[in-house]
Amino acid sequence: MTDTQRKIGFLVCLVTIVLAVLDLQIVSAATVPIVRDLDPAHGIDKIPWLVSAFALASAALLPLYGKLCDVLGPKRVFTGAIATFLLGSALCGAAQSMDQLIAARAVQGLGGGGLMSVTMVVIAHLKGPEEQGGGKGANVGGLVAGGAMAVGPWIGGLLADHASWRWIFYVNLPVGLAVLAGSAFALKLPEQHVRRPLDWSGALLAAAFSCALLLVTDWGGKKYAWSSPEVLALLTTAAAALALFLWRQLRAPEPVLPLTLFRIRELRLGFAIQAIMGAAMMGAIYYVLIYLQLVRGISSSSAGLYLLPMAIGMSAAGLLAGPLTARGWTPRTFTVSGTATTAAAFVLLATTTGPDTSLWLIRAELLLTGAGFGQLLGQLILLVQNASPRHRLGVATTSIRYFQNIGSALGTALFGTVLARLYASHGPGGDVSALAHVTGAARTHGVHAFVDATSVVFWCGAGIMAAASLLALRLPRSGPEPLTPEPTTEPVAV
Repeated sequence: MTDTQRKIGFLVCLVTIVLAVLDLQIVSAATVPIVRDLDPAHGIDKIPWLVSAFALASAALLPLYGKLCDVLGPKRVFTGAIATFLLGSALCGAAQSMDQLIAARAVQGLGGGGLMSVTMVVIAHLKGPEEQGGGKGANVGGLVAGGAMAVGPWIGGLLADHASWRWIFYVNLPVGLAVLAGSAFALKLPEQHVRRPLDWSGALLAAAFSCALLLVTDWGGKKYAWSSPEVLALLTTAAAALALFLWRQLRAPEPVLPLTLFRIRELRLGFAIQAIMGAAMMGAIYYVLIYLQLVRGISSSSAGLYLLPMAIGMSAAGLLAGPLTARGWTPRTFTVSGTATTAAAFVLLATTTGPDTSLWLIRAELLLTGAGFGQLLGQLILLVQNASPRHRLGVATTSIRYFQNIGSALGTALFGTVLARLYASHGPGGDVSALAHVTGAARTHGVHAFVDATSVVFWCGAGIMAAASLLALRLPRSGPEPLTPEPTTEPVAV
């Protein structure tokens, strides 16, 4: 691969990251126009499935994407993920009902699961010999992701207000086609010319576990009580699928997630820290936005602008990572610093957030939170990639994204349960949503109850990030620990 092809390939990857992050942010700005156009009477009840359908499909395929990268080569999988995402985007834009749109979002999610994770595998293969072990790709990727996070809601609102909500999906098509053209020209990556068996049973079990767990965290305590038969059945399904998945991974000749990877200290600690970070990020974003809307009376669209300081912090961390790496910072250094910074930001949120807290102070705390997360997002991927065996690079890279998704789901359920239980015991109406409808002394009482409950949530965030800091300190200062080579199955020639 020439230097020009490598630069174009790197640009293609950055554009793909923008597509992935924008799609997570942009849809939220168009929910009202979507409902008004497709189903004014009952569409509002189906809005959560616009997010859930994408998330379920994305999480279900993540483990398989990594294995496909290792078996087929990353270029084929990258191209397939982009093509599937574009097909889903076209179907979303052409949807004539909420049910069609939800089904199309699921198709989009099947491709979307590979946009971020497989792209990071491609970036790892694009590095020249002199760059192996360096963090350029992760640093710039974090910078681009932070910028896309900032402009996503703004672009979504702009398209919904001045064009049509359908362009939120159609805008992916020209960009995605340009990515496909660029990848066809520039990505000259190693491909596998022998066929190895795929662990389809393991992939199906992983998908069943992921979907059941995500539905538990999405429905538990909201649509159904935690003790309801529906939630208990999903929990049983998730536990059984996980047990069968682990059993299968120990026996499959080519497992989807080889359990021997957990023998490498960087990988098992990196997966755990990434899961914790996923949980904490949900707590920082979601509950700050709820506080701004319920306590401070800020509209949902205006509240979304408060994510801008967090995005700036993430981008600044990505921008500074290069100079700091040149001064001797390693992925371990960034991980220790990032977890400690984020823990400190959560402590500030827990101790200062009140009914009349300065909104500029909230912005500053979100800036600090973003700076902490920005040190972790790319560097944890780099840490895992540097430590993983080369023939397991795809599995290791997509696995860290998978653990982030699982952590986000569990964090949402944990923090939501804590907030709901505390507010129910002290607030008026017994339900957080009731706070938007009470007035007078009842509202004053409810606001204080909600702020107290939110402070506990932020303390929980500080606690889990402190635990992540302790895990980060256990990362080895030197290179990866030596790993005894695993036996591999004899490939069958095509």
